[in-house]
Amino acid sequence: MFEFTDDCLIGVNQIDEEHKGLFRLIGEMYELAESEWINDKYDRLCAMLARLKNYADEHFRHEEEYMEQIGHPELELQKKQHLEFDRKITEADAIIDGQNPDELLRDLLIYLVRWLYRHIIGSDLMIGKMISVEEWKKKSYAFTEKYLTGIELIDEEHRELFRIINNVHDVLANEFLADKYDEIVRLLEELRTYTKVHFKDEEEYMERIGYAGIEAQKTAHDIFTTRLDKMDLSEIDENQQETLEELMVFLTEWLINHILQMDKRIGAQAQ
Repeated sequence: MFEFTDDCLIGVNQIDEEHKGLFRLIGEMYELAESEWINDKYDRLCAMLARLKNYADEHFRHEEEYMEQIGHPELELQKKQHLEFDRKITEADAIIDGQNPDELLRDLLIYLVRWLYRHIIGSDLMIGKMISVEEWKKKSYAFTEKYLTGIELIDEEHRELFRIINNVHDVLANEFLADKYDEIVRLLEELRTYTKVHFKDEEEYMERIGYAGIEAQKTAHDIFTTRLDKMDLSEIDENQQETLEELMVFLTEWLINHILQMDKRIGAQAQ
């Protein structure tokens, strides 16, 4: 049930292997939860929780060391997310005594799988792919042939996303425009609105063709729209250039990698 799929590959061998290890541990916990032959699961559950916590702690340390080594801009955010996962495991271990192991295990598994998918697809996929603000300013965001999925509707909507991104890029790179706030807010709202329309259309298409990776796609879409919805416009107004540049580096690079790594697979299945 809990399989590590290609949608979770980030392209860094050690991190990918450790993610597979996390999924294996969760799979073992699921087998324990579903077993009809083991009546007293308490000791096994305690041991599994300890193994999972130790493995996750080691993995997070390796991941953070790698991110620090490459100067990944979202290291601090990743550390917060890792602490959230660790707290959940610690809380489960603390309340396990006197609880129904089956019930606790099911609740924990639901949380772990959702957290892992969201974390890997929403954050880890960008490890090693983020560029500096200076690189971003020099980069061209033209929609080229390499982004084509072969699905006319999706390709046309991707073209429109690139158009909006280019407009934001041009405003931010304009050194002669002093107050960019109103224009950027307008463009970000346009991006937020159009992205939701595009994701809806894309998901409806995947449902029609019975696309196998639709759940991972929905998770990725939800993460991206949530990131847009949680923008603090008051913070942007106070520190326009720096805040907007960092935000747009993430949004543009995330979209590009999402198209190249996930959306192109839709076209491959549709053919």
